[in-house]
Amino acid sequence: MVAAETAAAAAPPRFRASAGALLLPVLSIAASLALWELISRTNTISQHDLPAMSTSFRALWHLVVTGSFWHAFLQTLRGWALGLGIATLLAVPIGIVLGSFDLAGRAFRVPIEFLRPIPSAVLIPVLFLTLGTNIKSEIFLAAFGAFWPLLVQTMYGVRDVDPIALDTGRSFGLSRVEVLWRITLPSAVPYIATGIRIASTVSLILAFTAELFMGIPGLGQKVNVASAFGQTDQIFAYAIAVGFLGLAIHLSFSALERRALRWHPSQRLGAA
Repeated sequence: MVAAETAAAAAPPRFRASAGALLLPVLSIAASLALWELISRTNTISQHDLPAMSTSFRALWHLVVTGSFWHAFLQTLRGWALGLGIATLLAVPIGIVLGSFDLAGRAFRVPIEFLRPIPSAVLIPVLFLTLGTNIKSEIFLAAFGAFWPLLVQTMYGVRDVDPIALDTGRSFGLSRVEVLWRITLPSAVPYIATGIRIASTVSLILAFTAELFMGIPGLGQKVNVASAFGQTDQIFAYAIAVGFLGLAIHLSFSALERRALRWHPSQRLGAA
């Protein structure tokens, strides 16, 4: 009886906290959209350069009921998914190896630190001359940009294993492979999951960039065409569509991470 009363008393604060956590983003988005509408409608910025929020969303609605929009949407989604998939298949195993062996980590530290800060967009002229303006260039650019944050996160995750846990495993006679499988990888999984979530956003940005500057079919190419014809409202409509796609990707990976890592203390602490 006492426990039930305690739970009932504790429920309202948790409910209010959840409602507040949901209400704050909604209010901030509503305020931003209202400010956008106000700036355009008062001609603080010319509507030719910045169409009103309502105009941009109206243009987006007219686009989403067409088949060409969804065809371009799926092309962008394809470039993003393939780029992220290739980056994951390469970065995670390489990061595990470099994080597990100090000699390998030291040997490749300089090349990694040299290549990682290079903006992926500077590779566009090279891709023009080598792979050409096709899906291969888009996938390469998306994979190149997504590779580095995922690689670094994986390396940090492998190196951040509790030394006491490693010593305990070795004292029980576990082989190097068993230590890796039973201790190191479970400890590194949250880092890898965070790396994939970060890399997913980077991959989308670069897939869109490749389409925008190289004319590869997708939402980026649609923006290019709209810009060439001076259709500013469509430019912002496509930008909003890419923003919604990025938000959906982020929320999906965050939910998947929480579900897959519900056993991990960080998720239990976050839920608490």
